[in-house]
Amino acid sequence: MRTLELGTPGSLRDRLSALVLAGTKTATATLLAEYAEEEEALETPGEVLALLDSHGTVLAELRVTAVTTVPFGEVPWSFAEAEGEGYTDVAHWRRVHADYWQDSEGRVVTDDTPVVCLHFTRATPASD
Repeated sequence: MRTLELGTPGSLRDRLSALVLAGTKTATATLLAEYAEEEEALETPGEVLALLDSHGTVLAELRVTAVTTVPFGEVPWSFAEAEGEGYTDVAHWRRVHADYWQDSEGRVVTDDTPVVCLHFTRATPASD
């Protein structure tokens, strides 16, 4: 089973994972370039992923419901809202993500940068 680790280890990953466990976060974005660098195939609808915490512990299993690749400047509000992180509009989502990729990964993102938009649901029942 493939794994999914959200954000960077520590408080960010803890916060994002808690949003998934609460059912608030049902989507996440990754730069397409990261898949190529890691020689990783895109997820496919129906695939089950193990959500990991900062220590590599499985928190839940997630079922992929949709995967699309779109230019950063065309990510729709419906996706930004599904990320469940409290964005006020798609421009807010874009600012936060561009800053994250720049500050955490040293990547400059333009409106043309391909972004993988992954949607999921919990495949395991909530035990919390």
